[in-house]
Amino acid sequence: MEKSEDEKAEARYRSSLPGALGAIDDGIGKLEAAILGFGVMAMALNTVANVIGRFVFGESLFFTEEVNRILIVLVTFAGIGYAARHGRHIRMSAFFDALPKSARRWLMIVMCLFTALMMFALCYFSTGYLLSVMSRGRSLPALSIPAWWMYVWVPIGFAVTGLQYLMTAITNLLSDDVYLSTHVVDGYDDPEIDR
Repeated sequence: MEKSEDEKAEARYRSSLPGALGAIDDGIGKLEAAILGFGVMAMALNTVANVIGRFVFGESLFFTEEVNRILIVLVTFAGIGYAARHGRHIRMSAFFDALPKSARRWLMIVMCLFTALMMFALCYFSTGYLLSVMSRGRSLPALSIPAWWMYVWVPIGFAVTGLQYLMTAITNLLSDDVYLSTHVVDGYDDPEIDR
């Protein structure tokens, strides 16, 4: 199966940040991709093993629901940073696309700064929730691990996503093009649609 240009660009992603910041950004990007791949595969394997156990052996795996719940939280909050890094979030662009290029660039800067602010606010509130769960000392019944382990990824995902949007806003400030992320230029594959 032939890869699209977007898939090829994602595979060869290199941070545009200088020096150590670029290396850290590249490392975070590789970690996000590994977490997403591992999480999805582990969920599939866990679910299939549970189905086989239930229908072949007549016994379900007692930990399947908790493990899948942890993996869903992990994949969701690693995924929001990954989507922001590659300009893959859903957007309603009819009004945006009708604007001239300079207005689109400034609107993108405002949207990225607002989104970064919201992500950092959600990081703050989710950290408060995480600390609250930690203080209660609850543990998951089947796995007997602290319940807060399931939620530790939430503030991390919000913080990474906030940083991605902040860097996208800076990229748009420093460029004449309109960027959806630090390396994805806004546009369409069809030249009749793109202006």
